[in-house]
Amino acid sequence: MKIDPDNKADLSAQIAEAIRDAIVSGQLIVDERLPSEAELADHFAVSRPTVREALKRLAAQSLIRTQRGAFGGAFVNRLSYPEAYGQQITTATLLLSMNAISFDVACEARYALERACTPLATLRRTPDTLATMRAEIHRQGHPGLTDESFCASDVAFHRALVDSAGNPVLSYQLAGAVEAMQPLMNMITFTARSREAIVGFHTRIADALSSSDAEAAQTALTELEAYTLTLGRDVMAARAPK
Repeated sequence: MKIDPDNKADLSAQIAEAIRDAIVSGQLIVDERLPSEAELADHFAVSRPTVREALKRLAAQSLIRTQRGAFGGAFVNRLSYPEAYGQQITTATLLLSMNAISFDVACEARYALERACTPLATLRRTPDTLATMRAEIHRQGHPGLTDESFCASDVAFHRALVDSAGNPVLSYQLAGAVEAMQPLMNMITFTARSREAIVGFHTRIADALSSSDAEAAQTALTELEAYTLTLGRDVMAARAPK
């Protein structure tokens, strides 16, 4: 593990990257204890506070965990899918909140990824995932449902669609798209959209999965994307200064 002392980048960031690369490459394996702070400080020729900051960066990414006691120290973490989901959602949310991703780009990415799930979803959907989708459709039709609850139900419906594919890697990749991008779209479009139209699209998608018709599900998602894009553009045009 090496860093470039002449590099102007933050030394703690360089150290964190060097250790992360060692973990990714397999030089450091799951549950392996990292060298002590003093040993790492000697290895990288930096101060212990610099090493400590690098370890904090790695812990924040769930790449390492720390334990106290005689047999304590920093250890390579065994990352779980739920932890990975959270990181994906956080990263996507930050990108969106900082306007690093436009509404159109987020919408295009989200629906392209969801459509990629539908062939698997039509083959692997379970009674539970279908029941979740039907329950959310029923909930969305309730006239007393608040805008906030409708948006949450919208996210839950699409989460069930993605999970119907039965592929944890796809679910991980789509965590940011569904649980970060979709709330942004809802926040922009909820005042203009028709709940009845959304329920109609969702019903078509659930029916298509139920009858194992991937093409029909993809068509409904494509039309929902076009509807969402139109709403988003109209809302933002209305907000633009005259």
